[in-house]
Amino acid sequence: MSTLEKTPDRAADPKQALLDGLGGVSGMVYTALPVAVFVAANAFFPLPVTIGIAVLAALLLTGWRKLRGERLMSAAGGLFGVLAAGGVAAWTGSANGFFLIGIWAAFGGAVVMLASLLVRRPLTGVVWNLVHGGKHVWRADRPSLRAHDLATLAVTLVFAARFVVKQWLYVEDATGWLAFTKIAMGAPLTALAAVVVLWAFRRCSTRLTGATAAAGR
Repeated sequence: MSTLEKTPDRAADPKQALLDGLGGVSGMVYTALPVAVFVAANAFFPLPVTIGIAVLAALLLTGWRKLRGERLMSAAGGLFGVLAAGGVAAWTGSANGFFLIGIWAAFGGAVVMLASLLVRRPLTGVVWNLVHGGKHVWRADRPSLRAHDLATLAVTLVFAARFVVKQWLYVEDATGWLAFTKIAMGAPLTALAAVVVLWAFRRCSTRLTGATAAAGR
């Protein structure tokens, strides 16, 4: 009984949900380490060797995460990212190419989120509705729509900021600063946006799922 009672409390804890969504503290470290290794190696070795060292670091991290009991796909997620980034760097012949996927992923994310705002279907609200069975007329409830407008705008600004800053650093050939920016504008900005998204989800749930339950009684 005690186990059953603790589970909902943990799930309802917004701070814990936010940390879990970011992969926890260890997940943030796992994301940053291969990038730091790549930049450090790039200062001493030619690009092909640098890529190999970064991939090796990602492999070791994957093995460590698997030994700690993580599922293979979860543990290997960082490895796939490093392999893709390393492939682009090898293709472009530039260490800065290691960051190109992230740069253009940020651009694509900003465009998609902004487009959803312009057509008055903020994407966070669409996701909320899908999670709740797709049966709520959330756009007809102005407070809920405004909440998701703000949440989607927050995510848009995060993507846009990442693209603008990283693209400028890419053009300036500032590999070290690109790595620093990837880490500094990664989990911290994601956490800030997630706070707004979590607030919008909770506000929408309180207004609509609570109203639905009351109407059914």
